[in-house]
Amino acid sequence: MKRITVLVSNDLEFDQRVKKVCTTLAAMGFEIHLVGRMMPNSKPFESPFHIHRFKLPSSKGAMFYVCLNVFLFFHLLFKPTDIIVANDLDTLLPAFIVARIRGKKLVYDSHEYFTEAEGLTGRNGVKKIWETIEKWIFPKLKYVYTVNESIAGFYRKKYDVKVDVVRNVPPLSTQIEKLDAHTLGLDSDKKIIVLQGAYIDPDRGAAEAILAMKWIEGAVLLIIGSGREMIRLKEIISNESLETKVKLLGKLPYIELRKYTSVASLGLSLDKPIHLNYKYSLPNKVFDYIHAGVPVLLSKLPELERLMGKYEIGLFIEEHEPQHVAQKISEALHSSKLDLWRKNLGIAALENNWQVEEKVIQRMYKELL
Repeated sequence: MKRITVLVSNDLEFDQRVKKVCTTLAAMGFEIHLVGRMMPNSKPFESPFHIHRFKLPSSKGAMFYVCLNVFLFFHLLFKPTDIIVANDLDTLLPAFIVARIRGKKLVYDSHEYFTEAEGLTGRNGVKKIWETIEKWIFPKLKYVYTVNESIAGFYRKKYDVKVDVVRNVPPLSTQIEKLDAHTLGLDSDKKIIVLQGAYIDPDRGAAEAILAMKWIEGAVLLIIGSGREMIRLKEIISNESLETKVKLLGKLPYIELRKYTSVASLGLSLDKPIHLNYKYSLPNKVFDYIHAGVPVLLSKLPELERLMGKYEIGLFIEEHEPQHVAQKISEALHSSKLDLWRKNLGIAALENNWQVEEKVIQRMYKELL
C-alpha cells in the first residue's frame, strides 16, 4: 500500500476539501497521513486518517511561515512516504525540495489564486517572495489541480503547465437532515437568510448584508463562520440595534453548518471583486446552498456568472450598497420564480457534486499507483 503525506497550513478540522480528497484516495487504496498544525483553539477530532499536528513557536506573520516551512521540511525528510501532496503555496516549498532530494512524487493542490489573495494586497515585499517561490517551482510540476477554470487558465497561460480542475463541491447525499427553524432555536415565523464562510474577511460583503437588514422585515440573517471581520460585525450590529435581525453563530462543524443551511430561504455570497483571488473565485458556500436546495443571491463574479448561466437559481446584486442589497434580498425572498429556482437547484446538485468531481482525482492518482 502506497503512503501519501498530505500537507496543510491549517489545523485540519474544518478543511472539507482536504477531507474529500483524502477519502477518495483512501478508497483507491492509499494510506493517508495528514500533516497540519495545532493552534491555540484547536480541538481533538476523530479522523479515519493518520494525523500529525505540530505546534509552531509563532502563529502569524513572516515568522509563522518560516517556522511552518522548516517544520514541514524536516518532517518530510525522514517520514516514510511515497507521494507528497502540498495544499496551497505556503506548503509547496518544503514539499518540492524534499520530493527532489528523496525522489518522491509531488502533487500540488492550489485552493486559491494565492499570490493575489486579500492578505497580500499592499504587501509588495511579501507578495514578491511568494511569487518568486511559485515562479521557481510551478513550471517543474507534473501533477497540479486547482479549484476552478478561471484560476487554472491563469496558471496554464503563465507557466505552460497542465492544470486540472477539481472544484470544491459537496458529495451528493440524500441524507441532509431537514429541520425546522424552531428546532435550531430560531423563530419559525421568520425567513432565514444565511451567509456562511470559513474565513470572513472585510471584502466578503458581510457588513453590507448586516446593514441591509435595516430595510428587511420578517427575516433574520445568520452569519456562520469566523475571521478578523467578526469584531467589526459585532460593532455594526450593536450600533445599528440589529440584534433581533442578525445572529453571529461563529464557526461550526460541517454537519452542524448543514443543519442551519437546510432551513434557509436564501443563501448569500457577496464577495467583492477587489482582489483577483476573490474576483475569480468559485465560493464553496454556493454549492452548499445548492445541495441544500436554497436559492441564492450572488456577487457578479465570472465563475458565478458561468454557473448561473447554466442554472437559474437566484439573483445577482449589481453593487454592494446596503440599500441595494436589501432590495435584492427582498426581491429574491418574494420572487415569482422560486419554484423554478428550486427545480433548477435539484438539477444543479445532481450535476455538481463530489462523485462527479473526484473522477479527476482518481484519474490523476492512478498514474501514481
